[in-house]
Amino acid sequence: MIRTDDLARLPVASAVPALREALEDHGSAVLCAPPGTGKTTLVPLELAGLLGAGPTRRVLVAEPRRIAARAAARRMAWLLGEPVGGRVGYTVRGERRAGPDTVVEVVTTGVLLQRLQRDQELAGAEVVVLDECHERHLDADTVAAFLLDVQAALRPELRLLAASATTDAAGWARLLGDAPVVEAAGTAHPVEVVWAPPARPVRPPHGMRVDPALLAQVASVVRRALRERPGDLLCFLPGVGEIARVAGQLGDLGGVEVLQVHGRAPAAVQDAVLAPGGGRRVVLATAVAESSLTVPGVRIVVDSGLAREPRVDHARGLSALTTVRASQAAGRQRAGRAGRQGPGWVYRCWSEAEDARLPRFPAPEIRLADLTAFALQAACWGDPTAGGLALLDAPPPGAMAAAREVLTAIGAVDPDTGRATGRGARMARLGLHPRLARALLDAAGQIGARRAAEVVALLSEEPPREYGDDLAAAWRTARRGRDAYAGRWETEARRLTSALSSSGGASGPGPSADRSTGTRRERESGAGGPDAHGGGTYEGGPRAGGGGAGGGKSRTGQGGSGGAVAGGERVAGGDEQVAGLVAALAFPERLARERGGGTYQMVSGTRAETAEGSPLRGARWLAVAVADRPVGAGQARVRLAAAVDEEVALRAAAPLRTESAEVVWEDGEVAARETSRLGAVTLRQRPSAPGRVDPERVRAALLEGLRTEGLGLLHWTRESRQLRERLAFLHGRRGTPWPEVGDAALLDRAGDWLEPELGRARRAADLGRIDAGQALQRLLPWAGGEAARLGELAPERFQVPSGSRIRIDYADPERPVLAVKLQEMFGLAVTPAVDGVPLVVELLSPAGRPAAVTADLASFWREGYQAVRAELRGRYPRHPWPEDPSSAPATRRANPRR
Repeated sequence: MIRTDDLARLPVASAVPALREALEDHGSAVLCAPPGTGKTTLVPLELAGLLGAGPTRRVLVAEPRRIAARAAARRMAWLLGEPVGGRVGYTVRGERRAGPDTVVEVVTTGVLLQRLQRDQELAGAEVVVLDECHERHLDADTVAAFLLDVQAALRPELRLLAASATTDAAGWARLLGDAPVVEAAGTAHPVEVVWAPPARPVRPPHGMRVDPALLAQVASVVRRALRERPGDLLCFLPGVGEIARVAGQLGDLGGVEVLQVHGRAPAAVQDAVLAPGGGRRVVLATAVAESSLTVPGVRIVVDSGLAREPRVDHARGLSALTTVRASQAAGRQRAGRAGRQGPGWVYRCWSEAEDARLPRFPAPEIRLADLTAFALQAACWGDPTAGGLALLDAPPPGAMAAAREVLTAIGAVDPDTGRATGRGARMARLGLHPRLARALLDAAGQIGARRAAEVVALLSEEPPREYGDDLAAAWRTARRGRDAYAGRWETEARRLTSALSSSGGASGPGPSADRSTGTRRERESGAGGPDAHGGGTYEGGPRAGGGGAGGGKSRTGQGGSGGAVAGGERVAGGDEQVAGLVAALAFPERLARERGGGTYQMVSGTRAETAEGSPLRGARWLAVAVADRPVGAGQARVRLAAAVDEEVALRAAAPLRTESAEVVWEDGEVAARETSRLGAVTLRQRPSAPGRVDPERVRAALLEGLRTEGLGLLHWTRESRQLRERLAFLHGRRGTPWPEVGDAALLDRAGDWLEPELGRARRAADLGRIDAGQALQRLLPWAGGEAARLGELAPERFQVPSGSRIRIDYADPERPVLAVKLQEMFGLAVTPAVDGVPLVVELLSPAGRPAAVTADLASFWREGYQAVRAELRGRYPRHPWPEDPSSAPATRRANPRR
């Protein structure tokens, strides 16, 4: 029996007529309705015609999370007075409760994405509701883009509805072709905000780390709120680890039940949270409780103000969730949980001033996440660049380039066209990240489908910390099946085994019914048909590229990583060998070789270390599945890995292996050797035979030596140094055609002045035999005749009144210096100059020590000379010290002895 009284109390009912009209007239609409108004439960039932109004139509409701999908389906079935699986059902990964009579089906966005790839027309569905579109998950954005493509090209009658409580309504309306925006007024009860920041500043979140002081504050606020307010309490925390720590700090709350809800929680626990409790409850939850769920009895919300978002380091290939400050929109969603059933209170563990600085909306996942899976979905859809997809935010070009490189390396896309290969289409149908799909397909032929699926299931959801960092040991723990994680792992392993079989196994094309056929625009351009997305299967693995971001083309002549392993002999062995093979296939660029002391060098170039006491320490090679970088650490930390032997490492990462003849500058000498590398890991080196050394590479190594150690490696005489200084002076004064002679400029023009000597050099000693002065002569402007004026414009010496020819010091090109004994300058009243620049005259004592410095001789003779004379004539009585030096004869001799 339909629960009409409960349906009548849902405020969104008043917006249903306008919503029907918008969908009929425009084909798309945006629904904005506050939490608790019934947009997730009443609207699909109305649009499906299950409440007596309008014809019966099949409605798909897409939810971002499994817990929300199950809860929404159960709520709608309850409103109809029916069990789930009849006219209302749901499908999530690994679980389906729907049948031939199902009219409203709630699915996760991931399931809908897979369904669209199998059947681009989405046959049978007449309305699709994209619920909680404000969360901007990548799968949800992709589904929206694909649906708009289907609506435009294949099924204009398909109706699309984007629904949310807090969203960029204008942006979604534009995306849906200027669709009408329908707003439903809510009757949510008032929620009082209580600001409860920590007494002392806490460290901001970094990576997965949350300051323990903040968690202690959250636990304290929970206890405070329970004392001050009535009703059940819902506390938002960023992750499973923080939930467990706060639960431990709460201890015994005197009869208050503490429940923990998150995406990994068993379905029974999730259902218990959504059912009315017998006593007072505290529910510790992640963001899964932000939307689409009503937790009965909740009147209090305690918000830590934190959330988890994906981040990826494309250079290192290390991706993970990271802790961030939750957006203002998320804060409103969380606060709304307290006002569903009566007046409520939200305790925010930050200050009101901080709240104003928070971002308005969560960052779209497409801007932050690893886009490998998205790029494969786009390639299977027929749009490898995603340039033709209707997206609120375009994917970052760098992230897409990195994703395409990975897909090319694992044979998922054609390296020339970017379109999905048959192998890539099978990967997409497995419902896994492409790396894990590659590992499953390639390992199944080696170790069997079931064992491959079991290890991949471990990699698809990271095991609990207590399982340890040894992947093989974690596998054994999961097989014992003593906790909730083991139950989820077993379900996923069964699903993958079945999916592997239905997708064609480890080789061969998938069933013809699953082949993509392209959208209408693809078929009209001649790109459709069974091979529209890759030109048939691709069994040999990649044709070029590496096993991950940064992979280069193999120079060994070996096949791609898919063919290198899957085409070899069958691997037999224990858990360690099997786990290592699968992890190596999934993350070839994270293969790592021991460096000593528990540290490892990854093929990608990243250094990593194992924990003290880890059973992995001492293994020659590791296949690293999970790694992170702790705060302030100089290298990554291995979180989950398996020991492998070198043979498996070389086969799994075959495209990253290079054999090269290297000529490098090392330790002050040219080193020529033949090197075998696996990415950044040097496998072997041996000296090159003399006849195999490329002279051009030797020349490049010698130039690198000159850049590293300076031009002092050449033979510089006093004259050659002064020539360089004179040329620097003239370049500064006159510019072209006088050459620039700084180190960088000379190295850039090495071919103009160091040849042919540099081309004949083979070692550092040969550089030392190159006369730098003679070489510099080649840079003089001979062609225009200016070189002949070098002595005139920048003379090497200056003749002083005594007749001596004194060398000019051009070390400072802006202030050349003439250092001369004072007595040799008597009689000269005009300061000497070169090319119009007055020389700095450094007047020396008879012993050659500086006595005075001047740039104005006439002024010195008048004013400074008498002080110098008084100080020095007693010390040097045999030298002349006339009263008037400007008229005295210059001399370089002392007076004769009397």
